[in-house]
Amino acid sequence: MSDFVEKTGNCLCRAVRISAKTPNTNVGACHCGMCRKWGGGPFMTVDCGADVSFEGEESISVFDSSEWAERGFCKKCGSHLFYRLKQYKQYFIPAGLFDDDDSFIFDHQVFIDKKPSFYSFSNKTSDMTEEEFFAKYAPTQE
Repeated sequence: MSDFVEKTGNCLCRAVRISAKTPNTNVGACHCGMCRKWGGGPFMTVDCGADVSFEGEESISVFDSSEWAERGFCKKCGSHLFYRLKQYKQYFIPAGLFDDDDSFIFDHQVFIDKKPSFYSFSNKTSDMTEEEFFAKYAPTQE
């Protein structure tokens, strides 16, 4: 359960500052091929909802990674800044960008059926397959 306390953070070069007004305290890992290609491993992320603001927006570049999601990164240092669901304007921010991460709890993994065998987490987590993820989160066609 999250207390939704505002969290702030920045990219590696500090050109971009992030403020998430109501971030969840739960951290999840995404093992999909895109996330692993993007960062070289699982994407450790915090669901920050839609109430996220950025300083240094001129340093942000956005890549449309699918019809329903986009990924942001710092143009100067390359830090990954967010994964955003376009339809819901929902931001997933890398946990490591936040200044204070002591309250985070690693509790879920998605695309668990796509996780390569060469790594494993010891935490007990709630796991979701690719099929389960798309059934729950894919945008509805209207």
